[in-house]
Amino acid sequence: MNDDAPPINDDDSAVEGSLADRVILVTGMSGAGRTAALKVLEDLGCEAVDNLPLRLMANLVGQGPAAGRGLAVGIDIRTRDFDADAFAEIVAQLRRQTSIPIDILFLDCNSDVLQRRYTETRRVHPMASDRPLTDGIIAERRLLAPLREAADIVIDTSHTNIHEFARILHSQLANASAAAPHVQVVSFAYRHGVPRDADLVFDVRFLRNPHYDHNLRPLTGRDQTVGAFIEGDADFTAFFERLTDLLALLLPRFQEEGKSYLTIAIGCTGGRHRSVFIAEKLGTWLDERASRVDVRHRELQDDTPGSSDNPSTIRKDNP
Repeated sequence: MNDDAPPINDDDSAVEGSLADRVILVTGMSGAGRTAALKVLEDLGCEAVDNLPLRLMANLVGQGPAAGRGLAVGIDIRTRDFDADAFAEIVAQLRRQTSIPIDILFLDCNSDVLQRRYTETRRVHPMASDRPLTDGIIAERRLLAPLREAADIVIDTSHTNIHEFARILHSQLANASAAAPHVQVVSFAYRHGVPRDADLVFDVRFLRNPHYDHNLRPLTGRDQTVGAFIEGDADFTAFFERLTDLLALLLPRFQEEGKSYLTIAIGCTGGRHRSVFIAEKLGTWLDERASRVDVRHRELQDDTPGSSDNPSTIRKDNP
């Protein structure tokens, strides 16, 4: 992913307000977009500090951000004296000692994509100077596992360009203080892998597949005829009712646990028909039950040539 993040231009003021007096600790896999994230956060009015030694983190974060601004701090394995367990413990201690809102933003990425990025840029992975690149990525993933588990926000950059990444980050941060959770619904193809940032994953490959109808194959789940075909499955109604009943139970519980962000992934074989239709329909159902709902179709992001933004992304904002 290119690190040249575009300026944010949709409803910046809402995000800037939510970031004021807040600390965002940016970490994650090397090559997953830490530099890009810091640039986006800087565009949103944060003071950005990169490669801060871990021993200085408590002092800087403990002072809090400048009045009316946010503070974004980049720390990963390239940082001097980095230790994932120590990082998590410092954050836990700061949260006990101060009232400053602190979020850990973890950027993840598929290992194959990371390998391709390093190969294309000819950069050396920080943990692969004396071993194969794949071994370095595996070692880093193992090292960062406890930090990913402790993260407040996880964003998978495997299938995003810089414009889409900036929009996702912008969207995630805009509703940090909302009473109801911010929900992102993502459709995807199993053959391209499950989104790494998914909290809940639902497999809809059991539904009738429009791919085998030659009239429907060129269309997507956003087309009415495809939706009618899928809804014609004998088990569709029972499935969707049970899915929404489950989410109606889970959403309040997630809210009680203080979970501000929830990513629901809907998968089918090709990521163009069944998963897209279910994601759209679920997004409509969620619209009255979450502070914000984003519906994104991972496998459709390149359907409109010449567009810098994902044409298949639909944003639903509740007033």
